[in-house]
Amino acid sequence: MPTYFFTRRAALAGLGAFASAGLSGCNTTPTPAVQSTASGFRISSIEVNTAPLLAQSGDPTASWVQQALPGQLAQVFATYVAPGAPGGATLNAQIDSIYLGLGGSANPDTIRGVATLSGGAGPARMMSVRAIAIYYPGTVAQGLPEQVYQGRVTALSQAFAYRLKRKLGL
Repeated sequence: MPTYFFTRRAALAGLGAFASAGLSGCNTTPTPAVQSTASGFRISSIEVNTAPLLAQSGDPTASWVQQALPGQLAQVFATYVAPGAPGGATLNAQIDSIYLGLGGSANPDTIRGVATLSGGAGPARMMSVRAIAIYYPGTVAQGLPEQVYQGRVTALSQAFAYRLKRKLGL
């Protein structure tokens, strides 16, 4: 009766080769949902609509989003933004709701909205976007609650911008 003797190193190498061969089919190249800058894709204007958020959460929250989100979108899409470019697309973000959780990963802050990319060379695209930001309360939050809430809304605006960029495939 033959006996087979493998060292741990040989067994781990074989297992690693088997796992990498199995996962190689999962690594497909993603295709962007919009054209890249190489083909001339540009965003000529960014608009933010907070009317639904104003009805849901009230004025300070909606005005904080109105202040923070256009700058965050311009920063995240900086390589694609060309203000006033002829034939450029318009990025319109409508924020529907914001939920400021109790803190921690079990109850994160959430922002929901709809983004529309229209004009430019391609057809109009509309997509719903949901992003989260995790807030960990500290002792500063007790003394300066309004500044803390504004910081949380700014963090949510940044998360929304990055999530939108990812959904567009850029």
